[in-house]
Amino acid sequence: MTRVWDVPVHDATRLRDVRMATEEACGHAGFGEDREAAAMLVATELATNLLKHAGGGQILLETVDAPAGADTGGEPSALQIVTIDHGPGIRDVSAALHDGFSTTASLGAGLGTCRRLADDFDLHSRPGRGTVALARIRRSSRLRRGRRDRPAGVPAVRAGGVNIPLVEGHSGDAWACARSGERLTLLLADGLGHGPRAAEASDAAVRQLRQSPHLTPPELLGALHTALRDTRGAAVAVAQLDLAAERLEFSGIGNVGARLRSGDDWQPLVSHPGIVGAHRPARVPHQRLPWTPDSLLVLHSDGLPSRWSLRPDVPAAGLDPGVTAALIVRDSSSSARPVRDDTTVAVLSPPPPNREP
Repeated sequence: MTRVWDVPVHDATRLRDVRMATEEACGHAGFGEDREAAAMLVATELATNLLKHAGGGQILLETVDAPAGADTGGEPSALQIVTIDHGPGIRDVSAALHDGFSTTASLGAGLGTCRRLADDFDLHSRPGRGTVALARIRRSSRLRRGRRDRPAGVPAVRAGGVNIPLVEGHSGDAWACARSGERLTLLLADGLGHGPRAAEASDAAVRQLRQSPHLTPPELLGALHTALRDTRGAAVAVAQLDLAAERLEFSGIGNVGARLRSGDDWQPLVSHPGIVGAHRPARVPHQRLPWTPDSLLVLHSDGLPSRWSLRPDVPAAGLDPGVTAALIVRDSSSSARPVRDDTTVAVLSPPPPNREP
């Protein structure tokens, strides 16, 4: 069942809560002692930074898939740690990522330590707006950074997301990405309502995706309708990228939003009313669109405000898609608790330009 640990960090007493949540998340993910130790240190450092430099914020822990193309056996293989704040921001991000940098009396090793220990690490910050930091600790050293195992000549693509539960512990939303040959499928499911029973529906959708990633979006929605019959049902969006043909296909049922950006233009992708597992429409819209080197796909549940936007100065092509997803959530809300329902944003983006390691 989808588990998300959402810990507000507004005073030093919350650091203990962060450590306890990280320990529980590592147990849920099946981590060994060495990977758990790395995750504990990264989570503690990031939470400490929230207090020292941002005046507080929130930390999210969730088990997620490895990067698209990695051989994981079809199961979640990493613990994702995300911090979100509305603080003063970091004026020199490059300097802050090097050991010895500090704006306080600390040793200044926090972000540098996190970057070294994490298998994936990224950060975005703007003065006056705040900071989003993301780290993933993978369960197996076999899946350490840089191992993508994609066919030669096929362009890379990255998937990432954030999930913020309304009810402590269980989110009724779930997202996942699976690959079959040259097809990469991103799914977002929003189980009806919230809490454990909603999570049962969205988790059933994720399991079906992992069992049949070769199906087209309409075919997958048909299989999902059968798989979710014994659950509350869910709104589901399915986006499939044909990496060789550079074509995106999309189908959705229910109130899950989707937008595709090409260049500076955003295009909404249309879902059909209904409930997967309960009320399947006779005909499901199936859109085919070109995927270009600057394309960006965003799927989101209805916990996100409908008038969300991605700031034009956010370099999404250069960011981990999980960071982009967190920025969309943060910038579409206030510094108060941002959710009115379970809120999930999943992003599919092209590979980043070469950056300094």
